[in-house]
Amino acid sequence: MNPADNSLLDIEDLPDVGIHMPDGCRLSARIWKPSHAESHPVPAILEFLPYRKRDGTATRDALTHPWFAKRGYACIRVDMRGNGDSEGLMEDEYTQQEQDDAVATIEWLAQQPWCSGSVGMMGISWGGFNALQVAALQPEALKAIITLCSTADRYADDIHYKGGCLLNENLGWGATMWSYSSRAPDPALRPNWRELWLDRLENEPFLPSVWLRHQTRDAYWRHGSVCEDFSAIRAATLAVGGWGDAYKNTVPLLVEQLDSPVKGIVGPWVHKYPHFAVPEPRIGFLQEALRWWDHWLKGQDTGVDQEPDYRAYLMDGVRPQRWYKERPGCWITEDKGATSHLPIQTLNISNVGLDQPGPLDTCIRSPQTCGMEGGEYCAIWLGPDMPGDQRVDDAFSACFDSAPLANDLNIVGAPQICLHISADRPHAQMAVRLNHVHPDGATTRITYGVLNLCHRDTHSQPTELVPGKVYEVTLNLDHIAYRVPRGHRLRIAVSSAYWPLIWPSPESAELHLTEGQIKLPIRHAASEAYVFPPPDAEAAHDITTVRDSRNSRQVETDMNSGETHLIIEDDFGLVTDNHHGLTHGGTAFERWSIRPDDPLSARGYCHWTQEIIRDGTELRTETSCEMWSDAGNFYLCAELKAFENGSLVFSKTKEDTVPRNHM
Repeated sequence: MNPADNSLLDIEDLPDVGIHMPDGCRLSARIWKPSHAESHPVPAILEFLPYRKRDGTATRDALTHPWFAKRGYACIRVDMRGNGDSEGLMEDEYTQQEQDDAVATIEWLAQQPWCSGSVGMMGISWGGFNALQVAALQPEALKAIITLCSTADRYADDIHYKGGCLLNENLGWGATMWSYSSRAPDPALRPNWRELWLDRLENEPFLPSVWLRHQTRDAYWRHGSVCEDFSAIRAATLAVGGWGDAYKNTVPLLVEQLDSPVKGIVGPWVHKYPHFAVPEPRIGFLQEALRWWDHWLKGQDTGVDQEPDYRAYLMDGVRPQRWYKERPGCWITEDKGATSHLPIQTLNISNVGLDQPGPLDTCIRSPQTCGMEGGEYCAIWLGPDMPGDQRVDDAFSACFDSAPLANDLNIVGAPQICLHISADRPHAQMAVRLNHVHPDGATTRITYGVLNLCHRDTHSQPTELVPGKVYEVTLNLDHIAYRVPRGHRLRIAVSSAYWPLIWPSPESAELHLTEGQIKLPIRHAASEAYVFPPPDAEAAHDITTVRDSRNSRQVETDMNSGETHLIIEDDFGLVTDNHHGLTHGGTAFERWSIRPDDPLSARGYCHWTQEIIRDGTELRTETSCEMWSDAGNFYLCAELKAFENGSLVFSKTKEDTVPRNHM
């Protein structure tokens, strides 16, 4: 599968190659390629990101791109327009301009004398999104893609809205981009770095305001959502995800919907590449990707087309922890399709419990602090971000337990819950968690879903509830592969709040459940053990640590008012890149506050610091933003300050009011 070490190619590393777009804008690319590629052209692999190749992704790039280059590929890591060392301005995520630039870059690559004319595209998160989006545009040279931790539906399955509920990550990630995009180019590469920097700062948008103006699934979200037309993707697609990530549903969806050649892999990981991801076990992702590229870009018979359509890691049920270094389990495979063909076990929900006979007549009015054990929506920074012991949130929920299981139960797929439900307010939301209850009562979240009940029929045209009217609602929980051991119990927990994952409805609503069932996709046989090669990577990036990184997550409660604050602090450290001498680092702070009896007390605040030091020049940006609401509107304010050697060189503030739309 892998060439012997003595067959690896000598490569060259070009740190700042200019690629000019049709409008003249220069994008900066770092290219690793075999030294002999001019005389022996090779396929190209493109990663197209806003996250800055010079510092932001340099550590992970060093593990990955040289590895492929030594095995016969040109790897191109491009800073998108308006980011890193590229010119221009970035207006938003996944714009038509971004996609056009990517297509122009692919066309440029195919025309280079060192390129064979075949191009692949690879990326995680943003790069996984745009790999799918660009594939749907069908550039002639793009033969295959590898998309990781991505989505096919920008409205329903990204960081903005989930189940028609406003995710607080809409502000949190918007704050991240408010900070990321404020950074200057490396002064060592751009003589006009200060002019480029100030132009970016002047024009940088505050994206939460943009996203909050699209509270329904409108044309804004349909753009870039490849689920609108899966048939548009003709490139061979390898989709990869992780059960610890927010994007759990994309891999099985692509496997079952794409007409082009497609394979899927889902491991136990958070939002990271699988050759260095956590929790372990990691896999030889680079070897697997090399087989993919060799087959689709070089025409070699590597056998990837004969692999099972779907390879998923079936996690053993474990006790709840805020972080896992490893998840025990085994790899399972589905030769054709992903999970839709698996048998369904339907469990009735009654006053007695789960899979117990009898009527259902239960009311829930959760305090607004219910959900504090939900963990981070998208675990990225490697802090204590996983869901904790669910007993805390279960105490504020309507819970329905099964009897102890007679046998191990393998849940593989997306459980679906159907409820007959009414509310006493015109706006209400519900969260449903499927939990694993251990014999001593400790409770692990298996999977979950949330629903804005005004979106019960459609995300494009929500309607108010009629208080007291009973509605039949169906909610798909996130995909999962999880084994509940014999003798343990299942629990369904239903709550009317889930803070701080979602922003609350304007009024506290009481939900009334009168009928319900859950459908569990079950895999009876799980004895096979697919084996991946062990992880491999290029040598780690050469850096000197100036300040260590650290992460913390704390909850504070005011005993007078009951107001609860979730405080998240992430210090990403400060390091010097020993290849080119740039020192860079940053910190992030988030505070999410709410009182248990008042949904209108909800408030989110984020602050970021970014630092760059180059040859005695110190550049720093301080960005902050805040959001709150009343019954009719959302309110946003944001501030950006930029400093050179301690002196303020730029500042601006943004304030916005956005009407609530059934939210």
